[in-house]
Amino acid sequence: MITAIREVRRARRLTLGEVAARCVPPTTAQTIGRLETGTRTVSVGWLNRIALALEVEAADLVRLPDRADITVAAILDAAGVTAPRRQASVVPPRPDGDLVAVVVDQASGDYRSGDTLWCRRLAPPAFAQALGRDVLVPMPAGSFLFGRLLGLDPDRLTILPIGTGALHVLAVTPWLAVAEQLVRKL
Repeated sequence: MITAIREVRRARRLTLGEVAARCVPPTTAQTIGRLETGTRTVSVGWLNRIALALEVEAADLVRLPDRADITVAAILDAAGVTAPRRQASVVPPRPDGDLVAVVVDQASGDYRSGDTLWCRRLAPPAFAQALGRDVLVPMPAGSFLFGRLLGLDPDRLTILPIGTGALHVLAVTPWLAVAEQLVRKL
């Protein structure tokens, strides 16, 4: 199996020792190095431990022939733009069953025309994770409300719509989707 452990670790700017210390239970930098280079077999258990330490999903650490990673051409920081010292790549957004997309047709609030938001569906017990974040809320008759979740009571939600508008207080819905990733065309 070909993994992207090294690329993800470097993209997160972590050393082998830092990843090893973040593993549960902790391991050694040497072990992480062997898993990165393929001198030690990477099991599903190890993938899960390392993914948790790197704060990514285990699938992001596996290179699949049908998934094209994107080459990192430059690194932008406070000092300017530089070429990466080592070859690196990033994983593009990957759809899954819990994700829905919101496409911005006209600029509204912080969002520009052409933006795409990847939103993760949450069930009512997990709504607290979305407090203070932008959410998509299903409404009657197939319509939606998009705005910032400002309040959460056992039986109602308080949403501030994006752009201008008054607060909406509505009954708790069967699901809502919290904005997780913004994809913006330049």
